[in-house]
Amino acid sequence: MNKKLASPRRLVATVVLACAAGGLLVNGAFAASAKTAKSAAITVWVDAPRVPAVKAFEKAYPNIPVKLNVNNDLPGASQLEQKFALFNQAGGGWPDAIFFPDNDDVSWASSAKIHYTANLAPLLPAKIKAGYAKAAISPCVQGAAWVCVRNDVAPDVLWYNATLFKQWGYTPPTTWPQYESLSLQIAKDHPGYFTGMLGDAYAPDRYLWASGCPTNDQLSATVIHINLSDPKCTRAETMLDALLAAKVVSPVGIFDTAAASTVGPKLVMTPGATWYGDYLFRDTYKIPKGQMTATTPLKWPGEPVYTGDEGGGLWGGSSHIHGQELKNTITFLDFVVADPRWQVALTTGLPAWTPDQSKWLTNADKDGYFANFPQLKQAFHTAVGAVRPGHVWLQYNTGAIWTQVVTPAITAGQTLASVWTSFTSTLVGTAQSVGYTIK
Repeated sequence: MNKKLASPRRLVATVVLACAAGGLLVNGAFAASAKTAKSAAITVWVDAPRVPAVKAFEKAYPNIPVKLNVNNDLPGASQLEQKFALFNQAGGGWPDAIFFPDNDDVSWASSAKIHYTANLAPLLPAKIKAGYAKAAISPCVQGAAWVCVRNDVAPDVLWYNATLFKQWGYTPPTTWPQYESLSLQIAKDHPGYFTGMLGDAYAPDRYLWASGCPTNDQLSATVIHINLSDPKCTRAETMLDALLAAKVVSPVGIFDTAAASTVGPKLVMTPGATWYGDYLFRDTYKIPKGQMTATTPLKWPGEPVYTGDEGGGLWGGSSHIHGQELKNTITFLDFVVADPRWQVALTTGLPAWTPDQSKWLTNADKDGYFANFPQLKQAFHTAVGAVRPGHVWLQYNTGAIWTQVVTPAITAGQTLASVWTSFTSTLVGTAQSVGYTIK
């Protein structure tokens, strides 16, 4: 994450603007003047899975009109920053609240160049700030400022089809070498089945982040460590090339049409985020009830259990609003990160706000979809505390570069090794182009 803060002058100016517009900060909360209309509409941008959050909010707060925009940018896309740059030029058009398609988006959105995100620290209710574990909210904290709030946490676990494992006599692996060995066995004994996908922007999180590969390790606000020749990178690359050659790991991405129609329904196992269960296996890949479950994240021998993280979405609020519009936006953000009417009843991701987590886990299997649910719950709890530190959200997106450089190559039948140098040089060049020094 970029650690740049808004200048004190800008923060003072924001407060002055708010007061001039009819509101003032009182005990850390925004109080609108009586002259401000209570029905001030808010504009909210979300992805499709977050539409139910907006609908639940509208039901809970019918007096707050919401203008909804469904943003179709996928993780790793770059168009969103360009849109906000155009809004800055035009002096309008920003959403009041947004669910960022990618966690890296918060870096450019909070930068001095774009300056979209408001500092939510003095605006949020105390209970919201107190309910976050430090690791869960750290992507949003820049010094004393909170530039976003987190919707869910998304550490990777090992998902597997318990029905097929029992039928074929397999035991779930606990290490990456065991995962590789079992994948090769599945390729031999059951061709046409899969143990992973590599074509999406989250693939580096699943495999490289979990391995400790330095693709975006931040040493300071301006210095980044990138070294894909590190053994923690090459061990993952070598493993994945072996699985690609065996055709047991697919070059398609988890969101691709081919994933839903051909690869997903034939997944025997895969590392993947906690939200895969509802969003991918049940709702997208249509894997039958009682088959999928999860176990603890894979580890590299001799190392603690570490895992990658895929998303765990971030909400941002606009620095360009004030008065009742700002107050209504804060009410919306409060609702979507903590209210059980969304976070327990409807969301597909394990809530980042700690008080909702146990309730969500209890609710997650109300229809008995998962196999061995007690094991899955324990795996989720373990994974939340096992996300490998070091990688942060920056003004360049490792996943986007992966889909630009690596995905076309492996789709065309090339090896990872053949594009590893190109992947490295593109990472370095992109990071330098946005102002980072590479070490």
